[in-house]
Amino acid sequence: MTRRTEWPEQAPAPQNGGAASSSRAEGAAPSEPRDPVERARAICLRLLTGAPRTRSQLADALHRRGIPEEAAEEALARFEEVGLIDDASFADAWVESRHHSRGLARRALARELRTRGVDSSVIDGALGRLDADQEAETARALVERKLRTTRGLALEKRIRRLAGMLARKGYAEGLALRVVRQALAEEGEESEAAWEEHLPDV
Repeated sequence: MTRRTEWPEQAPAPQNGGAASSSRAEGAAPSEPRDPVERARAICLRLLTGAPRTRSQLADALHRRGIPEEAAEEALARFEEVGLIDDASFADAWVESRHHSRGLARRALARELRTRGVDSSVIDGALGRLDADQEAETARALVERKLRTTRGLALEKRIRRLAGMLARKGYAEGLALRVVRQALAEEGEESEAAWEEHLPDV
Protein backbone atom coordinates (compact mmCIF):
# COMPACT_ATOMS: atom_id res chain seq x y z
CA MET A 1 0.00 0.00 0.00
CA THR A 2 1.30 3.46 -0.88
CA ARG A 3 2.22 5.42 2.17
CA ARG A 4 0.09 8.50 2.70
CA THR A 5 1.80 11.71 3.60
CA GLU A 6 0.67 15.12 4.80
CA TRP A 7 0.66 17.85 2.16
CA PRO A 8 0.28 21.62 2.32
CA GLU A 9 -3.12 22.91 1.34
CA GLN A 10 -1.71 26.09 -0.18
CA ALA A 11 1.24 26.83 -2.39
CA PRO A 12 4.14 28.71 -0.82
CA ALA A 13 4.36 32.25 -2.10
CA PRO A 14 6.95 32.23 -4.94
CA GLN A 15 9.50 35.00 -4.77
CA ASN A 16 10.91 35.82 -8.19
CA GLY A 17 14.57 36.57 -7.99
CA GLY A 18 14.83 35.22 -4.44
CA ALA A 19 18.25 35.13 -2.86
CA ALA A 20 18.32 31.37 -2.39
CA SER A 21 20.06 29.58 -5.23
CA SER A 22 18.87 26.30 -6.73
CA SER A 23 21.84 24.40 -5.35
CA ARG A 24 21.31 25.81 -1.87
CA ALA A 25 17.59 25.06 -2.02
CA GLU A 26 18.32 21.49 -3.01
CA GLY A 27 20.68 20.98 -0.09
CA ALA A 28 19.69 18.91 2.88
CA ALA A 29 17.86 20.64 5.70
CA PRO A 30 19.22 20.13 9.23
CA SER A 31 16.41 17.67 10.01
CA GLU A 32 15.72 16.17 6.60
CA PRO A 33 13.17 13.33 6.82
CA ARG A 34 14.32 9.78 6.20
CA ASP A 35 11.28 8.69 4.19
CA PRO A 36 12.10 9.27 0.46
CA VAL A 37 8.65 10.70 -0.36
CA GLU A 38 8.92 13.14 2.52
CA ARG A 39 12.44 14.04 1.44
CA ALA A 40 11.18 14.68 -2.09
CA ARG A 41 8.39 16.84 -0.71
CA ALA A 42 10.81 18.88 1.41
CA ILE A 43 13.19 19.46 -1.52
CA CYS A 44 10.36 20.57 -3.81
CA LEU A 45 8.94 22.95 -1.21
CA ARG A 46 12.33 24.61 -0.72
CA LEU A 47 12.80 25.04 -4.46
CA LEU A 48 9.30 26.38 -5.03
CA THR A 49 9.70 28.87 -2.21
CA GLY A 50 12.69 30.37 -4.01
CA ALA A 51 11.07 30.63 -7.45
CA PRO A 52 8.44 28.93 -9.65
CA ARG A 53 9.69 25.69 -11.23
CA THR A 54 8.51 23.31 -13.90
CA ARG A 55 7.82 19.65 -13.22
CA SER A 56 10.91 18.71 -15.20
CA GLN A 57 13.15 21.04 -13.20
CA LEU A 58 11.90 19.57 -9.94
CA ALA A 59 12.27 16.02 -11.24
CA ASP A 60 15.88 16.76 -12.21
CA ALA A 61 16.56 18.21 -8.77
CA LEU A 62 15.14 15.13 -7.05
CA HIS A 63 17.23 12.87 -9.27
CA ARG A 64 20.40 14.79 -8.39
CA ARG A 65 19.56 14.40 -4.69
CA GLY A 66 19.27 10.64 -5.09
CA ILE A 67 15.50 10.38 -4.56
CA PRO A 68 14.19 7.04 -5.92
CA GLU A 69 12.13 7.47 -9.08
CA GLU A 70 8.96 6.01 -7.56
CA ALA A 71 9.10 8.35 -4.58
CA ALA A 72 9.82 11.33 -6.82
CA GLU A 73 6.86 10.53 -9.06
CA GLU A 74 4.55 10.23 -6.06
CA ALA A 75 5.65 13.59 -4.69
CA LEU A 76 5.49 15.35 -8.05
CA ALA A 77 2.07 13.94 -8.86
CA ARG A 78 0.69 15.14 -5.53
CA PHE A 79 2.20 18.60 -6.00
CA GLU A 80 0.52 18.82 -9.40
CA GLU A 81 -2.77 17.69 -7.89
CA VAL A 82 -2.78 20.48 -5.29
CA GLY A 83 -1.58 23.09 -7.79
CA LEU A 84 1.97 23.60 -6.56
CA ILE A 85 3.26 22.49 -9.96
CA ASP A 86 1.53 23.98 -13.01
CA ASP A 87 3.60 24.04 -16.18
CA ALA A 88 0.91 25.90 -18.13
CA SER A 89 0.81 28.75 -15.63
CA PHE A 90 4.61 28.76 -15.50
CA ALA A 91 4.81 29.05 -19.30
CA ASP A 92 2.20 31.82 -19.45
CA ALA A 93 4.02 33.85 -16.80
CA TRP A 94 7.40 33.21 -18.45
CA VAL A 95 6.20 34.47 -21.84
CA GLU A 96 4.57 37.54 -20.34
CA SER A 97 7.60 38.43 -18.22
CA ARG A 98 10.40 37.71 -20.68
CA HIS A 99 8.68 39.36 -23.63
CA HIS A 100 8.04 42.60 -21.75
CA SER A 101 11.25 42.74 -19.72
CA ARG A 102 13.73 41.45 -22.33
CA GLY A 103 11.81 41.90 -25.57
CA LEU A 104 12.24 38.23 -26.51
CA ALA A 105 10.37 36.92 -29.53
CA ARG A 106 8.38 33.70 -29.70
CA ARG A 107 11.27 31.67 -31.08
CA ALA A 108 13.59 32.62 -28.21
CA LEU A 109 10.84 32.13 -25.64
CA ALA A 110 10.08 28.66 -26.98
CA ARG A 111 13.75 27.74 -26.76
CA GLU A 112 13.95 28.88 -23.13
CA LEU A 113 10.83 26.96 -22.15
CA ARG A 114 12.07 23.80 -23.88
CA THR A 115 15.30 23.93 -21.87
CA ARG A 116 13.14 23.98 -18.73
CA GLY A 117 11.33 20.83 -19.78
CA VAL A 118 7.98 22.34 -20.72
CA ASP A 119 5.93 20.21 -23.12
CA SER A 120 5.60 21.46 -26.70
CA SER A 121 1.81 21.68 -26.55
CA VAL A 122 2.04 23.80 -23.38
CA ILE A 123 4.61 26.06 -25.04
CA ASP A 124 2.36 26.51 -28.07
CA GLY A 125 -0.52 27.50 -25.81
CA ALA A 126 1.55 30.09 -23.97
CA LEU A 127 3.02 31.56 -27.15
CA GLY A 128 -0.47 31.80 -28.64
CA ARG A 129 -1.08 34.72 -26.29
CA LEU A 130 1.66 36.67 -28.05
CA ASP A 131 0.37 37.66 -31.49
CA ALA A 132 2.38 38.81 -34.50
CA ASP A 133 1.34 42.46 -34.13
CA GLN A 134 2.52 42.60 -30.53
CA GLU A 135 5.81 40.94 -31.47
CA ALA A 136 6.37 43.44 -34.28
CA GLU A 137 5.60 46.37 -31.98
CA THR A 138 8.15 45.12 -29.45
CA ALA A 139 10.74 44.74 -32.23
CA ARG A 140 10.15 48.36 -33.28
CA ALA A 141 10.59 49.57 -29.70
CA LEU A 142 13.86 47.64 -29.37
CA VAL A 143 15.22 49.16 -32.59
CA GLU A 144 14.20 52.67 -31.57
CA ARG A 145 16.13 52.32 -28.31
CA LYS A 146 19.21 50.96 -30.07
CA LEU A 147 19.10 53.33 -33.06
CA ARG A 148 20.77 56.26 -31.30
CA THR A 149 23.86 54.22 -30.45
CA THR A 150 24.46 53.41 -34.13
CA ARG A 151 24.45 56.98 -35.43
CA GLY A 152 27.67 57.94 -37.16
CA LEU A 153 28.31 54.39 -38.37
CA ALA A 154 28.20 53.32 -42.00
CA LEU A 155 24.76 52.23 -43.16
CA GLU A 156 25.85 48.59 -43.57
CA LYS A 157 27.11 48.46 -39.98
CA ARG A 158 23.93 50.04 -38.69
CA ILE A 159 21.81 47.48 -40.49
CA ARG A 160 23.94 44.61 -39.22
CA ARG A 161 23.91 45.79 -35.62
CA LEU A 162 20.21 46.48 -35.46
CA ALA A 163 19.13 43.34 -37.30
CA GLY A 164 21.65 41.26 -35.35
CA MET A 165 20.25 42.53 -32.05
CA LEU A 166 16.75 41.43 -33.07
CA ALA A 167 18.03 38.06 -34.33
CA ARG A 168 19.64 37.35 -30.95
CA LYS A 169 16.27 37.94 -29.32
CA GLY A 170 14.61 35.42 -31.60
CA TYR A 171 13.04 37.62 -34.27
CA ALA A 172 12.76 36.22 -37.79
CA GLU A 173 15.07 37.75 -40.40
CA GLY A 174 12.23 39.11 -42.53
CA LEU A 175 10.61 40.92 -39.62
CA ALA A 176 13.96 42.21 -38.34
CA LEU A 177 14.95 43.71 -41.69
CA ARG A 178 11.52 45.22 -42.22
CA VAL A 179 11.56 46.92 -38.82
CA VAL A 180 15.14 48.15 -39.25
CA ARG A 181 14.39 49.52 -42.70
CA GLN A 182 11.36 51.41 -41.42
CA ALA A 183 13.30 52.88 -38.50
CA LEU A 184 16.14 54.08 -40.72
CA ALA A 185 13.71 55.55 -43.23
CA GLU A 186 11.90 57.47 -40.49
CA GLU A 187 15.23 58.82 -39.31
CA GLY A 188 15.76 60.24 -42.79
CA GLU A 189 19.24 58.82 -43.33
CA GLU A 190 18.34 55.95 -45.61
CA SER A 191 17.80 56.07 -49.34
CA GLU A 192 16.20 53.31 -51.36
CA ALA A 193 19.37 52.95 -53.43
CA ALA A 194 21.55 52.64 -50.35
CA TRP A 195 19.30 50.00 -48.84
CA GLU A 196 19.25 47.95 -52.02
CA GLU A 197 23.03 48.16 -52.16
CA HIS A 198 23.55 46.81 -48.64
CA LEU A 199 20.58 44.46 -48.23
CA PRO A 200 22.18 41.47 -50.05
CA ASP A 201 25.08 41.60 -47.60
CA VAL A 202 22.92 41.48 -44.47
